[in-house]
Amino acid sequence: METPRGEGGDAVNASDQGPSVEAQLRAVPPHALVATATRLLAERFGARETTILLADYGLTVLQPVTRLPNTGDPVSAHDGPAGTAFTTQAPVVEVTADPDTQQVHLPMSVRGDRLGVLSVRVPANAADPRTVLRLGDFATALGHEVVTAGRDTDLYLIARRTRRLTLAAEMQWQLLPGRGCARDEYVIGAHLEPAYTIGGDNFDWSTGADHLTLTVTDGMGQGIEASLLTSLAVGALRNARRAGIGLADQACLADQAVFSQYGGKVYASTLLLRFDLGTGKVCAVDAGSPQLYRQRGATIERVELEAQLPLGMFEETQYEEQTFQVEAGDRLVVISTGVHGTRSATGEVFGEGALRQILGATRQSSPQEAARSVVAGLMEHVGDKGLGSDAAVVCLDWNGREGG
Repeated sequence: METPRGEGGDAVNASDQGPSVEAQLRAVPPHALVATATRLLAERFGARETTILLADYGLTVLQPVTRLPNTGDPVSAHDGPAGTAFTTQAPVVEVTADPDTQQVHLPMSVRGDRLGVLSVRVPANAADPRTVLRLGDFATALGHEVVTAGRDTDLYLIARRTRRLTLAAEMQWQLLPGRGCARDEYVIGAHLEPAYTIGGDNFDWSTGADHLTLTVTDGMGQGIEASLLTSLAVGALRNARRAGIGLADQACLADQAVFSQYGGKVYASTLLLRFDLGTGKVCAVDAGSPQLYRQRGATIERVELEAQLPLGMFEETQYEEQTFQVEAGDRLVVISTGVHGTRSATGEVFGEGALRQILGATRQSSPQEAARSVVAGLMEHVGDKGLGSDAAVVCLDWNGREGG
């Protein structure tokens, strides 16, 4: 059964003496995080068994991290107690065959980016709501350290893999900011397929005090060539953004960088969006083929933007911004060409009809699950044929600011 999360809650070490959990996790080398977490959970919660499960790149299974870099048998990322904790992002308490213990499954996420699940077997009398809240704080602290450790070790990246990544996919996953991001004003969820062979599709975002910039890029071609092209385009967009340049000029400078390198032989299609967090005003530059949909109440409509040239097609292309408005409760969905342009084995285009059906069915799901469901529907559409091109979906739920 699920244990609802109450308001407030203790810090991880509120009633414990000595260094905090966060401090102890930070103090150990990256490879020792699993052993240290196991020890701390035993000391502070009487845990008899601890398992850290990390979501694989395709978000299909949760990989148990045991003897790094090896992992045990995976479990579903969508079914069962652990899968439910992952998809709902809520603690799940499982009644075990042993009447003296219960298994608590806790989502492990960092600022809206879902990493996996922490499963802890504790004494039955220790699985009360107050303790579950504290275990949830522990899982969050551990998630932050796993992300930080990823800068210094490959262990946790390897543990996420069900098979080897292609070189192009390796480059693309390193380029991505994550698969989710959450603030009071918005929640973002994103998904890519084929996860282990992705080449040219990318999504990126950056948030500040008053603005959010979101881009979806589709580099022409496949494999390593597409990955190199997309890396250049995304790097140029980031460089311009970090120089404080406006959205249209970001596209102009990235366009120049791509054309300078490839001379118009290849190009990158990009959609750039910049949200004013206080007002909900969105500035947009549509430089290519990614499509944008808005779900407001029961209505799903495509946001029609002026189609401008992809990055790098011609020298010194000038781009112009357009604006539209989002309201609290809106859901925006961006899909790459590999989604809206994909055909089944019988030649049927995935198209708006299937997309609208999936978006309608997932309206109450989180943005992360909605994005994954769109890609899952696309893969079901193509069947055994498999995806012939990369597919990227980014879903954003807009909450806005009070009084905005």
